[in-house]
Amino acid sequence: MVGLSVGEKHFIQGGIAQDLRSDGRKRLTYRPISVETGIIPQANGSARVKLGATDVIASVKAELGKPSPFQPDRGKVAIYVDCSPTAAPIFEANGSARVKLGATDVIASVKAELGKPSPFQPDRGKVAIYVDCSPTAAPIFEGRGGEELSAELSAALQRSLLGGKSGTGAGIDLSSLSIVEGKICWDFYIDGLVV
Repeated sequence: MVGLSVGEKHFIQGGIAQDLRSDGRKRLTYRPISVETGIIPQANGSARVKLGATDVIASVKAELGKPSPFQPDRGKVAIYVDCSPTAAPIFEANGSARVKLGATDVIASVKAELGKPSPFQPDRGKVAIYVDCSPTAAPIFEGRGGEELSAELSAALQRSLLGGKSGTGAGIDLSSLSIVEGKICWDFYIDGLVV
């Protein structure tokens, strides 16, 4: 755990003394809370909870399976948590979308921020793409199956947006993301979650 500096301690103590948080709320004022249930039809139970700008989706899927040979008298529970880089306030998404394709739910977000270009490509911006497949979307997404499909989807999206190694056929021209060559560029983070 990281300690607080003297200045941070004074800032927090001043806020307590003035009954004021850094976002303008009083100490005992909660962020807005909303709960939706049954949002993922192929899951046995699911919910979406919004607490201020934080958005959490949880689901439970139950199916009959074979017990582990090491614990033949017990069932199994697999817990899977994914934290999108766009979830933290410093990575707050500039754009997001939710698409339903039959029983499949795809949530995508894009975050753009200023960054420093790579020394190997000082005249270009950067794009990071990450797609994740939740095991509740389909049984094949459990374990390595989901990881493999996530990698395939990420690579396919990267090829379609960034083109081949030479950049031919790119949907995004990385040089258009450069602001001052070698000094500053746009960094795009594209995240997708299949649930």
